Amino acid sequence: MSQTNLLEMPLATAEPTPQQPRHDTPLAWGPHPSAEEKLVVSAAAPPRMVEQYRKLAATLYYAQAERGVKILMITSAVPGEGKSLTTANLALTLSESYQRRVLLIDADLRRPSLHMIFQIPNMSGLGEALKPGATGALNPVKLTANLSMVPVGERSADPMAGLTSQRMRELIHDESERYDWVIIDTPPVGLLSDAKLLAQMVDGALFVVGAGETQYALVQHALDALGREKVLGIVLNRADDRHSGGRYGYYKYYDAYTSAAKG
Repeated sequence: MSQTNLLEMPLATAEPTPQQPRHDTPLAWGPHPSAEEKLVVSAAAPPRMVEQYRKLAATLYYAQAERGVKILMITSAVPGEGKSLTTANLALTLSESYQRRVLLIDADLRRPSLHMIFQIPNMSGLGEALKPGATGALNPVKLTANLSMVPVGERSADPMAGLTSQRMRELIHDESERYDWVIIDTPPVGLLSDAKLLAQMVDGALFVVGAGETQYALVQHALDALGREKVLGIVLNRADDRHSGGRYGYYKYYDAYTSAAKG
């Protein structure tokens, strides 16, 4: 992630001082080798990337202090834009740098990947909890002292039936009573039949865009499908500031979005 920019928000009167992410943060299971250097807790993580996630976490802190944002969904227009890695890094930043209790939920019931990033078993999770007749609370896996995660478990060919159910709403609400943040990695909006139904269950959404990869029209359509009033901001992923094309692409997405949102 090269740049992060959210809609203008009133600043909170106080902000906790973030700590530097610990490179020896104990995980219940080690991260996948292909993702290790892309995680903020890795000693190999680029310092600028770590700083950008800290800025994003700080902006979300303001949103929580001013608007009560606590349940957050992270999505994209299409697969392959890096939303799951963005979700993992944001959760790690909030839990390790800001010392918040964070629950990470993998709700991408067709193509889950968070369990692969953290290399935890995917034998049981949200899929089982959303089955007809299922009762009881979720059973998160503890990754660090402040970060827990619910993997997908059993995949679903029809994810929207479970994701937009009253059962899903109750599970999210119950977990929000136990954690400072509930962060949900959802399927790409382009794969959802009615993204607004899922958006109604959360306090806000972050939208991940792959730099130079996603057509502008697809982004606009996905934002409309999600409901612009729910979108806290857009994260441009895999941008390279050394190239003017990366910067142009970023501001094209962001300026057009904010103009429409404010107009």
